[in-house]
Amino acid sequence: MRLLLAEDEASLSRAVVTILRKNNYTVDAAYDGIEVLEYLESNEYDGVILDVMMPRMDGISVLQQIRKDGNNVPVLILTAKAEVDDKVLGLDSGANDYLTKPFASRELLARIRAMTRNGAAVQGDSRLHFGNITLDYATFTLSSHAGSFVLANKDFQMIELMMRNSGQIISAEQFMNRIWGFETSTESNVVWTYISYLRKKLAALRADVEIRARRNAGYSLEKGGIK
Repeated sequence: MRLLLAEDEASLSRAVVTILRKNNYTVDAAYDGIEVLEYLESNEYDGVILDVMMPRMDGISVLQQIRKDGNNVPVLILTAKAEVDDKVLGLDSGANDYLTKPFASRELLARIRAMTRNGAAVQGDSRLHFGNITLDYATFTLSSHAGSFVLANKDFQMIELMMRNSGQIISAEQFMNRIWGFETSTESNVVWTYISYLRKKLAALRADVEIRARRNAGYSLEKGGIK
């Protein structure tokens, strides 16, 4: 899952990015309001964490512009302004949630999960299902009736993206942008390497879903694997 963090305080931005990446999110960081709009114009995100007090363009104005443009990306307002009127303004401007500083990392992660919960069937706060396989956000585990694997960061993010978009073709470029980041210098053939890892895990789990390759198009997760 790919997030955009908009926070102009460099030390806090680095800390939040570290927290999110350790919890298997891909994160781009913006440091002012205009930069946020530029990122959103050229990239797709599953959620935006948006500070209010930013240079060049404040967070509320950014949020209003996002919604005016017809972009329904989930937005979590993250700010030191805790007055009720400020919260009402943020929510009325189109925010999905509002979290005040200082905050606990567990609460931030819970609010992100809540605002981005969509796509494939989700059970409770932490599990995603497709076919006979289950992906658990709390333990980073991919499992079926035949066993389980604790996934590394990139494995987890790739299978999550495919499970949330089951049946849809995802290109190598989309994987690169969403998981390795827009400015990565990593070669795109690394996607095939991780697809190979995941196929072996699905086979070992006797999954009834499989990753199919589409020539010159990409990959899709579909029903029809070993049961």
